[in-house]
Amino acid sequence: MTTVTRPATQTVPTHPARFRDLLAAEWIKLWSLRSTWAAFALILLAMVGLAVHAALATHAGWPDWSAERRALRSPLWDAFPTEAQMFVVLAASGVGAVAIGGEYASGLMRTTFAAVPRRYAVATAKLTVLTGVLTLLGTLGAAAAFAVSQAILADVDASMSIGDPGALRGIAASALLVPLCALVGMALAALIRHTAPAIVTAATVLLLLPTAVNEDERWSALLRHAMLVPAWQRLRDPTGPPPWLTDLHAASVSGAWTTYAAWAVVAALVTTLALHRRAP
Repeated sequence: MTTVTRPATQTVPTHPARFRDLLAAEWIKLWSLRSTWAAFALILLAMVGLAVHAALATHAGWPDWSAERRALRSPLWDAFPTEAQMFVVLAASGVGAVAIGGEYASGLMRTTFAAVPRRYAVATAKLTVLTGVLTLLGTLGAAAAFAVSQAILADVDASMSIGDPGALRGIAASALLVPLCALVGMALAALIRHTAPAIVTAATVLLLLPTAVNEDERWSALLRHAMLVPAWQRLRDPTGPPPWLTDLHAASVSGAWTTYAAWAVVAALVTTLALHRRAP
């Protein structure tokens, strides 16, 4: 009687996904969406195009302006007009919302967590890729908007250089507004789990809510200063609020930067906790 010896079954060792693998996966997810390309193009077009439009309007009217009006006008208002930032807020928050809401809608989030059970690592990778890409995009758009607008204004001697007081602060504030809005959109999508409602909520919180709060009273002024877009407006204005607002409770530069930091931290925490604690 012979004994048949079966070959031993080889066990293939499994290795947990490295963090750089998670970064690569999130990078592919971000750039594989056609909406990402459209939103990035809209952000750049709005930042640069509307800066050119504002600078050309100032250039055309400058010879007819009074000396008092010229003294009150800041070149940064043309480099970073409020209208441009409205498009930036909507497009950037939409990118962040799609980055999370799209995965919930397609069921990819369940696949991701099945492959990588470490949800904190997944959330960190998502936040890192989104913040890094949007920061580079915002820096490119802000630098281009400043350079082009000041080149136009230089023809009528109404420009400023990058070394002038407030110039670098305005560029940095406008650049960082892009990733901050994306983080807010991502946090809301992680809570709501649907892209469209998250985008609407982000537009309401970031754009509409500040218009309903004024600076007439101290408590309402503090509430307004805690909002993201008013903080950007304070950082953009090199000499503070216009003279007709000096009797109100104006925000400080340090307070505006604190608002930026608080929104970033809260958005990152909300995204991480929502992804970690709730079933996909």
